[in-house]
Amino acid sequence: MSRYFQRMITSATKDFLSGLVAMSVGAWKGLKSVARMLGDKTVEFKSQLSGGDDEIAVPPRPKKRSDDPSLPSDEEHEAYLSEIEAELEADAATSDGPPVKKKPSKRVTKKRWHFLSAAGSAGFALLMAGLIVNLRFAATVLPDDEVDLWTINRPTSLTFLDRNGEFLGQRGIRYADPVPLEEMPPYLRDAFLATEDRRFYGHRGYDLRGLMRAGIANLRAGGVVEGGSTITQQLAKNLFLEPDRTLKRKLEELQFALWLEARLSKDEILSLYLNRTYLGAGTYGVEAASQAYFSKSARDLTIGEAALLAGLPKAPSTLAPTINPDGAVARSREVIDNLIETRRIDEVEGRMAKEVPPDLNLAQRETAYGYFLDYVAQRIEQRLGSLDRDLVVTTSLDKQLQIHAEDAVVFGIDDAARARGAEQAALIAFDREGGIVAMAGGLDYEESQFNRASQARRQPGSAFKPFVFLAALEAGMQPGSIVIDRPIKVGDWAPTNYNEKHIGPLRLADAAARSTNSVAVQITEGIGRDRVIDAAQRAGITTALDPVASLALGSVGVPLLELTAAYMPFAHHGAETPAHAVMEIRTRSGEVLYEYEPIPGFNVIEPAKADDTARLLIGVMDHGTGARGKFGSHPVGGKTGTTNNWRDAWFIGFTHYYTAGVWVGNDEARGMDKVSGATIPLTIWKDFMERAHEDLSPVPLLDDPNLESGNIRDVAGLYASLRSDLINTAYPIPQVDWAVIEEPAPRRRRGFFGLGSRPDPEPQGPVQPQSPGVVGNAAPGLETEPENDGQ
Repeated sequence: MSRYFQRMITSATKDFLSGLVAMSVGAWKGLKSVARMLGDKTVEFKSQLSGGDDEIAVPPRPKKRSDDPSLPSDEEHEAYLSEIEAELEADAATSDGPPVKKKPSKRVTKKRWHFLSAAGSAGFALLMAGLIVNLRFAATVLPDDEVDLWTINRPTSLTFLDRNGEFLGQRGIRYADPVPLEEMPPYLRDAFLATEDRRFYGHRGYDLRGLMRAGIANLRAGGVVEGGSTITQQLAKNLFLEPDRTLKRKLEELQFALWLEARLSKDEILSLYLNRTYLGAGTYGVEAASQAYFSKSARDLTIGEAALLAGLPKAPSTLAPTINPDGAVARSREVIDNLIETRRIDEVEGRMAKEVPPDLNLAQRETAYGYFLDYVAQRIEQRLGSLDRDLVVTTSLDKQLQIHAEDAVVFGIDDAARARGAEQAALIAFDREGGIVAMAGGLDYEESQFNRASQARRQPGSAFKPFVFLAALEAGMQPGSIVIDRPIKVGDWAPTNYNEKHIGPLRLADAAARSTNSVAVQITEGIGRDRVIDAAQRAGITTALDPVASLALGSVGVPLLELTAAYMPFAHHGAETPAHAVMEIRTRSGEVLYEYEPIPGFNVIEPAKADDTARLLIGVMDHGTGARGKFGSHPVGGKTGTTNNWRDAWFIGFTHYYTAGVWVGNDEARGMDKVSGATIPLTIWKDFMERAHEDLSPVPLLDDPNLESGNIRDVAGLYASLRSDLINTAYPIPQVDWAVIEEPAPRRRRGFFGLGSRPDPEPQGPVQPQSPGVVGNAAPGLETEPENDGQ
């Protein structure tokens, strides 16, 4: 409400109240005078039709003139009665019927004027009072003059683009850029006018004739077949009001309609209505509906297509072509009849439009990007809260890689895989900057929207061991350090290897390639569980990790997205690589609200230690459990993972270009038939990575100009740790002091939309397995990693 309008209403209210008081006093005095005249004075005329005498009953006069000052004197009164009596006698003598009532005298006319004056004053007072009440009511509901009618009370929408600026999809309400009225086909606007408001250009916001016509039509039909609201009233309801049916809401609707008519031209009202009215399937406006139903602009609609849209405001939720195409087409024929009846089109055009019904070309749902779009929309809501305007979000997704990811997952979970209990799979891939280029949260988004890449928390098994190796290297070990594969017992827990055999001394690199459980547990207990937790968190694990004995074997559930992102520092020489999906957020008007900026020159892991960990993972691919995953001549590193009872199978791997992770299992957390990370997950990963690298040249993972420096460092490490290795061999329990590393730098936010700044909400979906109960150093029931035999 503008200040000018407020001042105007305040001044008018004061003036009307003052006038109301004065008129009320005058009306009260007039009514008292009329009451006295009617109560004290009565004149009765009796006539006899055949020779009878007319008798006049005259009421007694007041004893004193002061009793009624408004009456004439006695002489005037007697003369007045004599005059009336003579006239009556004359009429009786010359007429066969009753006496004719003569025109009252000036005195009678004066009395009537007093009465009408009093009644008029009272009516005017009531009118003014009603006007004041209406003004006060309008002042409480009408918006400010500066309100933006194109965006007010409009549900917001998110429009998503891929990294190249191509359209991916939308979340929230579907809108499109407004189409000017002059660019619409004339029969499109005529179809709405002929159906919704034929007298639109002839009324001022409300149409009494239209309301009466609708009432008569409804009575004849025995139900509601026609509405009485004008387009202006419908627009007022759409812009400002809730859909409840109350008297107050109807009064508000009328106020808003009058306000719109006073503020906008007829064409402006019609344009606003056509571009904001709801037309079903989450679409608002003729352009968004045209794109959704016909995959074309509203500028290119045919008569039949325009008629279909014009028929939707009656019941958009039940007539939407997406759910009721037959009903929508039948309704469009009624609209065509309206166009013919109002002579907007001729009968030939109408007949042709009916014979060729609208060709529905429903826009395909963004099912290929559904998991990703849901994930990004959730992250934006977490960061920005409730939105008050439409946003355009440029993401890191690569359309072609997304197709490859979807295909790899679908082809990987074939009939043979299902026969082994592998019913679901998920895949996620990052580029070198940490941008998500592909996300497959399951086999079929339409069937299940639960995102197994970002929401499911599963035990990673041996896929967690790289963080154990990293902590060992930071504690002073080398890839060539000698470790002992032997039976070990931590409290009441005695983890074993897959084949329940131990091979004795071996290098740390070989233990990593063979995924030896006993070595991982020995290292964790030797250097301390807290150091393993610290290394994992610096790499990118944000899930809270309990310092339990089974930590080394991946007993704490983590999402695939989080675990895969934590491998990126190994591929990037220890550099922090924030995982992110949003590159830019801007408004529809082009205002940039957020833009992703990488963090240059910040390492979460010492480069030499990150490279040594990468060497261990390269060895896994060269001669370990991931050997079947190599493709072409691209250097690769990775790690398999399998959990107890074969419930979850993982593979996380990387090249110079991409880091990708795969999970395979089922939503009920049932055990599978010996599906390890080296089987179906590795196959899916290789299928995706081969396609992703089709046009890319191999690039070494490490910066060594040749392998000589790496070999020298390995030999130096071997000799440096020879003494402690010999002690490990001679004694059943390590008796050496592990090297003390410096306290790590405080963890930094991993990007505004990164993983580390805020944990994801608890997943809502299929039941997820929980970590085994651990008390002290015991981890009862946790089975061993079944990958150390190369499976």
